[in-house]
Amino acid sequence: MTVSLLLGASPAFAVDQSFPYDSVFLLEAKPMKGSKRVPVLQIESQGEASINLWCNTVPAQMVVAADTITIILGAPTDKQCEADRMQADQDLIGALQQVTTWHRQDDLLVLQGDRSLRFRLSSN
Repeated sequence: MTVSLLLGASPAFAVDQSFPYDSVFLLEAKPMKGSKRVPVLQIESQGEASINLWCNTVPAQMVVAADTITIILGAPTDKQCEADRMQADQDLIGALQQVTTWHRQDDLLVLQGDRSLRFRLSSN
Protein backbone atom coordinates (compact mmCIF):
# COMPACT_ATOMS: atom_id res chain seq x y z
CA MET A 1 0.00 0.00 0.00
CA THR A 2 1.47 3.34 -0.97
CA VAL A 3 1.61 6.37 1.27
CA SER A 4 -0.85 8.16 -1.01
CA LEU A 5 -3.42 5.43 -0.50
CA LEU A 6 -2.92 5.61 3.24
CA LEU A 7 -3.56 9.32 3.09
CA GLY A 8 -6.66 8.82 0.97
CA ALA A 9 -5.29 10.29 -2.26
CA SER A 10 -6.54 8.97 -5.55
CA PRO A 11 -4.25 6.28 -7.05
CA ALA A 12 -4.33 8.21 -10.35
CA PHE A 13 -2.29 10.93 -8.67
CA ALA A 14 0.00 8.67 -6.65
CA VAL A 15 3.60 9.79 -6.44
CA ASP A 16 6.08 7.03 -7.33
CA GLN A 17 9.22 7.27 -5.22
CA SER A 18 11.22 4.71 -7.21
CA PHE A 19 13.71 6.37 -9.54
CA PRO A 20 12.99 5.48 -13.18
CA TYR A 21 16.20 3.76 -14.21
CA ASP A 22 16.21 2.12 -17.66
CA SER A 23 13.77 4.70 -19.01
CA VAL A 24 13.56 7.29 -21.77
CA PHE A 25 11.83 10.64 -21.19
CA LEU A 26 10.96 13.59 -23.43
CA LEU A 27 11.12 17.17 -22.16
CA GLU A 28 7.66 18.71 -21.99
CA ALA A 29 8.29 21.42 -24.55
CA LYS A 30 7.24 22.33 -28.04
CA PRO A 31 9.79 21.68 -30.78
CA MET A 32 11.68 24.70 -32.03
CA LYS A 33 10.67 26.20 -35.36
CA GLY A 34 11.69 23.99 -38.28
CA SER A 35 12.24 20.84 -36.23
CA LYS A 36 10.38 18.03 -34.52
CA ARG A 37 13.18 17.51 -32.00
CA VAL A 38 12.71 18.01 -28.26
CA PRO A 39 15.30 17.11 -25.61
CA VAL A 40 15.42 13.43 -24.65
CA LEU A 41 16.67 12.06 -21.33
CA GLN A 42 17.77 8.41 -21.45
CA ILE A 43 18.57 6.93 -18.03
CA GLU A 44 20.42 3.61 -17.73
CA SER A 45 20.38 1.15 -14.82
CA GLN A 46 23.30 2.58 -12.82
CA GLY A 47 22.36 6.24 -13.29
CA GLU A 48 24.38 6.76 -16.45
CA ALA A 49 22.43 9.02 -18.74
CA SER A 50 22.50 10.58 -22.16
CA ILE A 51 20.71 13.86 -22.71
CA ASN A 52 19.91 14.85 -26.28
CA LEU A 53 19.58 18.60 -26.05
CA TRP A 54 18.08 20.92 -28.68
CA CYS A 55 21.24 20.59 -30.78
CA ASN A 56 23.95 18.60 -29.02
CA THR A 57 24.12 15.57 -26.72
CA VAL A 58 25.69 15.46 -23.26
CA PRO A 59 26.56 12.39 -21.18
CA ALA A 60 25.59 12.52 -17.51
CA GLN A 61 25.66 10.60 -14.27
CA MET A 62 22.63 10.81 -11.98
CA VAL A 63 23.31 10.27 -8.29
CA VAL A 64 20.05 9.60 -6.46
CA ALA A 65 19.40 9.32 -2.72
CA ALA A 66 15.71 9.29 -1.75
CA ASP A 67 14.22 12.43 -3.37
CA THR A 68 17.61 14.16 -3.76
CA ILE A 69 19.45 14.07 -7.07
CA THR A 70 22.74 15.39 -8.37
CA ILE A 71 23.32 15.46 -12.12
CA ILE A 72 26.97 15.43 -13.15
CA LEU A 73 27.27 16.48 -16.76
CA GLY A 74 30.07 15.55 -19.13
CA ALA A 75 31.21 17.54 -22.13
CA PRO A 76 28.57 18.08 -24.80
CA THR A 77 29.15 17.10 -28.40
CA ASP A 78 30.38 19.94 -30.61
CA LYS A 79 27.69 20.02 -33.28
CA GLN A 80 27.04 23.47 -34.70
CA CYS A 81 23.42 24.58 -34.97
CA GLU A 82 21.46 27.81 -35.24
CA ALA A 83 22.21 30.32 -32.50
CA ASP A 84 18.80 29.87 -30.83
CA ARG A 85 19.32 26.10 -30.52
CA MET A 86 22.84 26.56 -29.15
CA GLN A 87 21.49 29.04 -26.57
CA ALA A 88 18.65 26.66 -25.66
CA ASP A 89 21.28 23.92 -25.10
CA GLN A 90 23.20 26.19 -22.73
CA ASP A 91 20.00 27.16 -20.89
CA LEU A 92 19.01 23.51 -20.41
CA ILE A 93 22.53 22.55 -19.30
CA GLY A 94 22.40 25.36 -16.73
CA ALA A 95 19.00 24.21 -15.46
CA LEU A 96 20.17 20.58 -15.21
CA GLN A 97 23.21 21.63 -13.19
CA GLN A 98 20.90 23.32 -10.66
CA VAL A 99 18.64 20.28 -10.13
CA THR A 100 18.54 19.11 -6.49
CA THR A 101 15.34 17.06 -6.13
CA TRP A 102 13.10 14.83 -8.20
CA HIS A 103 9.69 13.20 -8.05
CA ARG A 104 7.49 11.09 -10.27
CA GLN A 105 3.80 11.23 -10.89
CA ASP A 106 2.53 8.53 -13.23
CA ASP A 107 4.56 8.92 -16.47
CA LEU A 108 5.98 12.31 -15.47
CA LEU A 109 9.49 12.85 -14.05
CA VAL A 110 10.00 16.28 -12.49
CA LEU A 111 13.52 17.53 -11.86
CA GLN A 112 13.48 20.53 -9.53
CA GLY A 113 16.17 23.14 -9.04
CA ASP A 114 16.02 26.86 -9.77
CA ARG A 115 13.27 25.89 -12.18
CA SER A 116 11.17 22.81 -12.78
CA LEU A 117 11.99 20.50 -15.71
CA ARG A 118 9.15 18.17 -16.64
CA PHE A 119 9.89 15.01 -18.64
CA ARG A 120 7.24 12.58 -19.96
CA LEU A 121 7.95 8.88 -20.30
CA SER A 122 8.51 8.06 -23.97
CA SER A 123 5.93 5.74 -25.46
CA ASN A 124 8.41 4.41 -28.06
